[in-house]
Order: sequence, then C-alpha cells, then structure tokens
Amino acid sequence: MRRSIPILTYHQVEPPPAKGEPYRSLVVAPAAFARQLGLLKALGYRGLSMTALLPYLRGESRGRVVGITLDDGYVNNLEHALPALQRHGFSATCYIVSGQMGGTNVWDHAKGIAARPLMDAAQLKRWIAGGQEVGAHTRTHADLTHLDDAAAFHEITGCKRDLEHRLEVEVKHFCYPYGAHQDKHAAMARAVGYSTATTTQRSRARRGDDLFELPRVPVHRSTSLPLLWLKVATGYEDRKRQ
Repeated sequence: MRRSIPILTYHQVEPPPAKGEPYRSLVVAPAAFARQLGLLKALGYRGLSMTALLPYLRGESRGRVVGITLDDGYVNNLEHALPALQRHGFSATCYIVSGQMGGTNVWDHAKGIAARPLMDAAQLKRWIAGGQEVGAHTRTHADLTHLDDAAAFHEITGCKRDLEHRLEVEVKHFCYPYGAHQDKHAAMARAVGYSTATTTQRSRARRGDDLFELPRVPVHRSTSLPLLWLKVATGYEDRKRQ
C-alpha cells in the first residue's frame, strides 16, 4: 500500500506576536521553520510543492515525500521561508488571495489580528524565480459556503485567471479559505482546470482521497520537533480525520 503523504500547512513565518494576540499559533518563528525543514531532510523526506507532489498523490511515484503549503501569501514567507526552503532544496506552494496582492489580510481584521503585508506581483515573481509555486486561494478569502453558486464560481475561477494574467504562470492548485467547501465547490475547482484542492481536514493524504478534498497537517508556533515527527511519520494526525 502506498505510504501516507503529509501535506504541511503553514501561514506566517516571522517572530510570533505578543501573547494574547488572536491566532498567534499560526505564526511560526523563522528559526523554528528552518529547524523543521532540517529535521525533515535528516529523516530522509523531500519537501515538495503541490505540482511536484502530484505524481505521489496519484500513486505514480514512490518515495519519502512531504508537501509544503503556505496559506495567504505573506511577505514574511518570501523573507523567511524562501531562504530555508532553498537551503534544503525544498519547494512549496503558496496559496494567494488574488484580490489582495500587495495588500493585507483584511479578512482577519475584524478578529483583532494585526494587518500583515501580502506579496505583490513583483514579490510573487521572486518567489517563483526562487523555485517555488503559487496556488489560488480565491479573490477575497471568501467562505465559499456563504456564497451563492455564481459568486463562488467567480471566486474560484477569477483567482486563477487573475494570478495567471499577473504572474504569467499556470496556476494548477487551489485551497479553500477556512477549509470551508461543499461537493459543488470541489466540482467547480475541477471544472475550471485545477489539479488539486486542499482543505483544513486534519490527516495525512492516503490512497483513495479525492484530489479536490485533500487533508493537510497543521504546523503551529508550538509544534516541537518531536511533535512534527509524530505528525509526519505516524498516524497521529490520521486519528483526527473527521
């Protein structure tokens, strides 16, 4: 049977904010991120973007691999994650909110989360030139389950179109904001030409998983190296699958 494949989820890679700030757990310190990649490499894993991971997800290739994804497209991904990825020879997919390129995480502001800058087109081109990949995360970081079908389709297909036009690359992978989706949204993503779509369902990917409802493994500020090993190499996360 094909080995389970962890797809790691990151958001921001920068020094964590002060205690008490909402969603502080989603900010991983640069040194911790670098140590985590170092551990993966020492364990014999190759960190891969979603395009590079796809043959393994399809069962066409075998090997000790892990997917690396970063949601939202923060400038700190370019500043802190890219050097560590390059140092270890890894690739990653950064899911971009196309309507906020060069803006901030406006969808978080009502929750009390401080504004953080998002990569603009020039910075995203540097990310791509550095051996990394861009994926789609809707135009506005919308919860698709709160939209009618026409608006949801506009978010899903419009993001792909925006990114391909601005960055002059093919965008093959999609991520549902908040992980929120229904079967019809997966069908939309498939219909408009994406190859995969990722969720926030916790588990490693395994045989039989729908490529448009892929689970992922969250990595948080407090994720220690022993815990990362548990998440990647054992059934620790698989038990959390709903």
